[in-house]
Amino acid sequence: MTKEIVASLDELDRVVEYLSRHVASDCIIFLNGDLASGKTTLSSAIALSKGVEDSVTSPTFSLQQVYGDRLFHYDLYRITNDEFFALGLHEELDREGWHLIEWADESLKSFLVNAGYNTASISITPDGDSRNYSIEV
Repeated sequence: MTKEIVASLDELDRVVEYLSRHVASDCIIFLNGDLASGKTTLSSAIALSKGVEDSVTSPTFSLQQVYGDRLFHYDLYRITNDEFFALGLHEELDREGWHLIEWADESLKSFLVNAGYNTASISITPDGDSRNYSIEV
């Protein structure tokens, strides 16, 4: 099922509310979009909805940030799939909660789907002062 939501920064709660209702409690959520499309901004809104008060930043250099017990945020921009597995990051995906992954390539997505993980995908494209969120669950 695919849902399209157009939302401004002030309306991100609509996107988060939809995710809360339609995405499994244990899920890998792929965040797709160009640089500065709003992937980390959406991650921040999701974290806020889950009671996380810490500042959410893109884990470009640390590769992973953990927020609370059930929210995990990854940025795979700088690493290959082989590095993802060699670093043991795939083992983190067995932890209960939402795993927000920026910059996952199609082969990693396919592998995780075929391995039986619950997945969802959000493609973000700028639309003036808003963003179009194409959500596939």
